[in-house]
Amino acid sequence: MTALDVERAAVLEHLVDVRPHRHPSGTVFDVGTVAGHPGHGVAVALTGAGTTAAATLTERANAEFAPAAMVFVGVAGGLRDWLAIGDVVVATKIYSYQGGRSEEDEFLVRPSAWSISHRLDQEARRLLRGNAWHSFLPDRADEDAPVAYFEPIAVGDVVLNSRTSDLARRLRVSYNDAVAVDMEGSGFAHAAHLGNQVHAVAVRGISDHADGGKAAADRAGGQRLAARNAAAFAIALIAGLEPDEDGPGGERPRSASPVIHNTNTARDNARVGQQIGVNFGSTRGFR
Repeated sequence: MTALDVERAAVLEHLVDVRPHRHPSGTVFDVGTVAGHPGHGVAVALTGAGTTAAATLTERANAEFAPAAMVFVGVAGGLRDWLAIGDVVVATKIYSYQGGRSEEDEFLVRPSAWSISHRLDQEARRLLRGNAWHSFLPDRADEDAPVAYFEPIAVGDVVLNSRTSDLARRLRVSYNDAVAVDMEGSGFAHAAHLGNQVHAVAVRGISDHADGGKAAADRAGGQRLAARNAAAFAIALIAGLEPDEDGPGGERPRSASPVIHNTNTARDNARVGQQIGVNFGSTRGFR
């Protein structure tokens, strides 16, 4: 799952045999396989910004493909000075920070939170050994290589571009362990949780520091660098999972239908004209 064109493009750079998959509701997924890793099928969706759209298309993708895992890949604003532009944050916890109760003189937070899938957390941390995920990055000097962190993030439908605004202060007081902010993660996480609790994780690249310098960072290529690095980590994670022959790169999973063997036992003057259906379950209460 991605929100911006630059994020989708970064993911597609790692795929081969990409083709469109059109959903009846109009959503167009890009479906392909990870280059050099046959059997690792990936379906890519573009949600647009915001939690509502992210939740809707996450549910749609989950229902359409029944994936083994779902990953949201994108950029984020950093809330810590030690995060460099291009570093990657794997979200161990996703906060939805906009819930609360507004009183006359204060705002009382009522947060929701979702934790990373244990399976994906374990697999993702393996990629830190020798920075194995760097093999999915384009060639670059070792001293400029990005660092991957496992930390909480905060999510809301607001572009944060200040360290002194009311929202920035609220995040610092009530969500002080969050190291980055984005606009889709909570919608994605909630939909994944409701969708039979599919394994899910958000991988974010730091594109700016949410400090008033977002426009300058974007002009300097911060979003492109952040998206590229987040995509590299996400694809490395996907490539490390067991291949799924029934995933997005293969045939769409279909529910098995039972084999029906009918025997009509009409006797004497009774006669069955036509049997046109089979009922599974009780018929009590029907007249």
